[in-house]
Amino acid sequence: MESIAKELEGAVTVGITGHVRPDGDCTGSTLGLYNYIKENMPQIEADVYLEPVEEHFNFLAGASDIHHKADKKQRYDVFVVLDCGDAERVAPFAKSYIAEAEKTICIDHHMAGSSFATVNHVMPKISSVCEVLYELLDEDKISRNVAECLYVGMIHDTGVFKYQSTTDRTMEIAGKLMNKGIDFTSIIDDTFFRKTYGQNLLLGRALLESKRLLDGKLIYSYVSFAIMDELGVNGRDTSGIIDQLRFTEGVEVAVLMYDLPDGSIKTSLRSVRNVNVNDVAGNFGGGGHMRAAGFISAKKPDEIMAMVSEYVAEQL
Repeated sequence: MESIAKELEGAVTVGITGHVRPDGDCTGSTLGLYNYIKENMPQIEADVYLEPVEEHFNFLAGASDIHHKADKKQRYDVFVVLDCGDAERVAPFAKSYIAEAEKTICIDHHMAGSSFATVNHVMPKISSVCEVLYELLDEDKISRNVAECLYVGMIHDTGVFKYQSTTDRTMEIAGKLMNKGIDFTSIIDDTFFRKTYGQNLLLGRALLESKRLLDGKLIYSYVSFAIMDELGVNGRDTSGIIDQLRFTEGVEVAVLMYDLPDGSIKTSLRSVRNVNVNDVAGNFGGGGHMRAAGFISAKKPDEIMAMVSEYVAEQL
């Protein structure tokens, strides 16, 4: 792709979505594109379809416009999927729109993908899909509202610019977004670092109950429904726990597992330098990046960790 404008030429209706359980990069990219179209392409009617986003993202322009169900009966000229290389990982209510659209576009940065769209713009070496999207927009037409959305996605998928995927171009783009007048300090504090009391309790519990394997090179923790119910939190409140596990001295790979409503287990993996966790996740049908990946499994926690530790040991 050369630009969003070129790909949307002639379109009158555009739908936008991302993956289930939208995180910062998914929320930021979908709303960033939505606001950009609204502000610069008045001839296009755009809609965003996502599961409910985390409360601290509600300050972003357009957050209140997100559709949480298929409440429009229409066939979109173009349907754009961001931060998701597999059509099966979008919200179920958006799948019919993708199937019926005259043209589909996938904008992503994950290593694993199915190339399901008419146009697949996948850049696995780029830190975030918001950074990928920035390169497809006209810099002069990026407003403060769009800049806020893109900045949110970039800080969340780079760990506030400390992950190895961060490049000099990443920092250059961040600087240009800052020059749009965004309150970058508050965005970082309020959406990345600030935690509720319940989240802090959950973090403490997860750290207390963590275990180490492979001579301390692998650390993991499992958060059950019982623990979440006891503390009054949910799966989304696990954000940040895996990074604290990864910071443990001597650790090469950190694993966090937590229960999903359907009884399966969401497993996230992070590595420091010597293990490609994308390969590990691939053994379970998941994927992501070399240093950050995940998967969902119906297996029990002990079974998952027995397999994960074996795959990690092979790489070590």
